[in-house]
Amino acid sequence: MGRYNEKRKDMNIYEVLMPIAVLGSMSVGAVLFTKTLTDYFLRKKMVEKGYVNPENDVLLKKHSNANKLSSLKWGLLILSAGIGLVIIDGVSFKDESTLPFGIFAISVSIGFLVYFVLARRMSDEENN
Repeated sequence: MGRYNEKRKDMNIYEVLMPIAVLGSMSVGAVLFTKTLTDYFLRKKMVEKGYVNPENDVLLKKHSNANKLSSLKWGLLILSAGIGLVIIDGVSFKDESTLPFGIFAISVSIGFLVYFVLARRMSDEENN
């Protein structure tokens, strides 16, 4: 009887967290999509109105480079998190073990470090 209650509690947690996760990810996606569109339209209007001088041109290029680095960062993080999850799936551990959390944290940290090294190398190449 106790085992059934534990499973029921887990189901209640999923029933609460799943809609929050779905609505949260949809909201974040909508905000990022809207931000991308508004940035594009702002740049387009600046070019049409002739507000692009050398100072603004540098700002637009810097913003474009930041978008490339952001894509690189998220790609590396998702890749390293996926590798960590694959490793966790292949390793046997006890249910109470914190090993999966450690493996996941280490893999995501490695992704951040790889991003840091690549971003620094790219910025050094641009400055030289």
